[in-house]
Amino acid sequence: MDFENTMLSERNQTQETKQYVTPAIGNVQNRQIHRGREWFSNVTFFIFGPLMMFLMNAYVQKRSRYIYIIFILFTVVGLFSMYFHMTLSFLGQMLDEISILWLLAGGYSIWLPRCYFPTFLRKNRASNKDLRHLIEVAVVLWAFAFTSWISDRFLCSFWQWINFSYLHSIWHVLISITFPYGIVTMAMVDALYEMPDKTVKVCYWPRDTWPVGLPYLEISDDNKSC
Repeated sequence: MDFENTMLSERNQTQETKQYVTPAIGNVQNRQIHRGREWFSNVTFFIFGPLMMFLMNAYVQKRSRYIYIIFILFTVVGLFSMYFHMTLSFLGQMLDEISILWLLAGGYSIWLPRCYFPTFLRKNRASNKDLRHLIEVAVVLWAFAFTSWISDRFLCSFWQWINFSYLHSIWHVLISITFPYGIVTMAMVDALYEMPDKTVKVCYWPRDTWPVGLPYLEISDDNKSC
């Protein structure tokens, strides 16, 4: 009788232990199942980075070839993000985060350290429709991307409960689309101030008439359109 009670007690303890560790194991397994689509969603970084280098060539040639570094860093961010989601390693996480910091630092060093930018932006915000449109679209895309990231980070249990584990992938895609709009916004502000004798025009790839496209700048000495 004592032996049977002992066996029953050990069995109950084992079941309690399994119930205790199951959520953690489940999260890890779920992360491993869905990480495939997360690293695949970084493919857009490899497409938009080189494509923007080509589209922004006219602006880069007139300003500084160091701007190519921004597009290279953007592609590197996608590479390290893909590596992190494939391995879920600490090294991958550090490479992912450090590459993002380098991208932000590169953009800051090229465009932002000008004390007259805030005044210039206030003066042209209402008068330049192209610039205003770029800013509006960039803010909206960033808001959707940030909402996806926040929801995935803090409402993970809910999304698992309804079997929808795509928010982090959506974050990757949206933030990769936000990048061209943000870069072109800064480039246009820079071009309008630094090259007042040039005609700066915002165009969209593959066609200006399409409702959605990648923005880029056309710069000319006259009033030619794209």
